[in-house]
Amino acid sequence: MNTINFKPIGVVHSKYKEAKGMPIQSRIASNIKGTVEIFPEFVEGLKDIEGFSHIILLFYFHLSKGYSLEVKPYMDDEKHGVFATRAPKRPNSIGISIVRLLKVEGNKLYIEDMDILDGTPVLDIKPHVPEFDNVKAEKIGWLEKVIHKLPKTKDDGRFV
Repeated sequence: MNTINFKPIGVVHSKYKEAKGMPIQSRIASNIKGTVEIFPEFVEGLKDIEGFSHIILLFYFHLSKGYSLEVKPYMDDEKHGVFATRAPKRPNSIGISIVRLLKVEGNKLYIEDMDILDGTPVLDIKPHVPEFDNVKAEKIGWLEKVIHKLPKTKDDGRFV
């Protein structure tokens, strides 16, 4: 298997027009609102989604060009393997965010706690279910020594 093709199901509308200065994780993007516009041919797939308080958005880092197998992530000054980070410059530029679903109106999902750039293509949506998705981690690797920086760390443009 050499290539996998994805077709976006929608697009994010966000106040963030550029990456620099935006939150690096949805957990620290409290109260930041936006919308996800689902393309007409996929609207039927939204049936019953309004029953969930949070959803998982899988998206394409459309402005990320190229990748490095070792990167210097936002909260550290040392290089780490890209798969040990959440950096956007990846072999497959796929991002993930858990956001609060406020309401659904037709083909629009109104969301909050958003850390995604305006115009970002959405690849998939899944309901967030704590019993499925929340696992108590025993180790968080190199992040252990820098996780305290998360609330104040913003995108500094290093991956553009």
